[in-house]
Amino acid sequence: MNELVIFLSRCLLSWLAIQICLVLALLWYMSSPSQNPLSDAELPKTAVILCLRGADPFLPDCLRSLLYQNYPRYDLKLVVDSIEDPAWQIAHNTINELGATNVEITPLKIVRNSCSLKCSSLIQAVSELDESYEVVALVDADTVVHPNWLRELVTPLNNPKVGATTGNRWYVPTGKYWGTLVRYIWNVSALVQMFLYGIPWGGTLAIKTSVLRQTGLPDKWGKAFSEDTMIRSILDQHQLRVKFVPSLIMLNREECDLPSLRYWFQRQLLSYRLYHPLWVAVAADAFFTILLPNLLLVVFLVALLIGDGDSANFALSWYVSYMLALVMLILFLELAVQPEIRAQGQHVTRLSAAMITKIAIALPFTQWVYGLAMLASFQMPTVHWRGVTYQVKGPWNIHLLEYRPYQMVDQPSDRKVSL
Repeated sequence: MNELVIFLSRCLLSWLAIQICLVLALLWYMSSPSQNPLSDAELPKTAVILCLRGADPFLPDCLRSLLYQNYPRYDLKLVVDSIEDPAWQIAHNTINELGATNVEITPLKIVRNSCSLKCSSLIQAVSELDESYEVVALVDADTVVHPNWLRELVTPLNNPKVGATTGNRWYVPTGKYWGTLVRYIWNVSALVQMFLYGIPWGGTLAIKTSVLRQTGLPDKWGKAFSEDTMIRSILDQHQLRVKFVPSLIMLNREECDLPSLRYWFQRQLLSYRLYHPLWVAVAADAFFTILLPNLLLVVFLVALLIGDGDSANFALSWYVSYMLALVMLILFLELAVQPEIRAQGQHVTRLSAAMITKIAIALPFTQWVYGLAMLASFQMPTVHWRGVTYQVKGPWNIHLLEYRPYQMVDQPSDRKVSL
């Protein structure tokens, strides 16, 4: 038994060293000097596209922030699922309140049965753009951006080797529900993975219109379940890359409960499995992160039952040490992200002893929830998303089984993830 503990502890130590190196790579990238923003004259005309189905809790704030951009030439294009959708009236009310003139609101005209409703809306919005638009920016309704968001998103596209730019999300660990804390812990790891594997985030994403035409991306959207994960592999085929912009790590204060969070995990993992070229690496990362420490935990319990106290103590000490090391990595990343959040005028999380203790307690629970979601994501013949159901037979074999306009009964409660 003691030999097994030694073997597992060495494996765990090796894996921890790899994780530390990956975190250091991200921290080094985030500390690198950022590109100077382009001047007003250099900034291309941009269309900001927001697809809406359902009224997200922060939708009015999202719209206001998008209409107060420090950017000379841009238009906000809203595609709402239907005029019956609760988001339709909220969008009109907010725009009328601000007196904005650079906004166009249209309902979704063609509901495609071969892709998600969001992809249908994106195809419509992009197809209606005239040739004066050089960049398309995508944003989600739960993203409240800062005034320089669009300028910082578009500036790196000046590099001919950059085909798309992206930010990422950052959740707060505070709230009434444990699901909120579990999502926060998961997202810390996801930020590292998405940076390392070049996974773009549709909540803050910009792409050149010339690249859209060159790659035929809208045609891909017409057969796809999600719009963003595929972009990495498509740009690779044209020797273009996705650039991550650290100043576009956007704070999200929505809460969620564990049942809705687990299903959201499954949907995220399904998207990675369908469209990302390094899906095996994503799965392997989760496999080692979850399996190795929990094998030690199992060995500890077995040793305890058979009366092998030395092996039990040895296994438990390694398990606790590994978990504490992960907590330290979470804190390092939190401290690295906080300057970006402060620069956006947002309040950051106070890392009190009580908060750190809650993170340590929730960390193993996060691994278990994520591990169950990983297993369930391999068996998802259908996906329920915002009141509609999709049949998923393959990455380019998606069927919208039945469409109906969004209803108030579909509206997430304050506990549920609204993505």
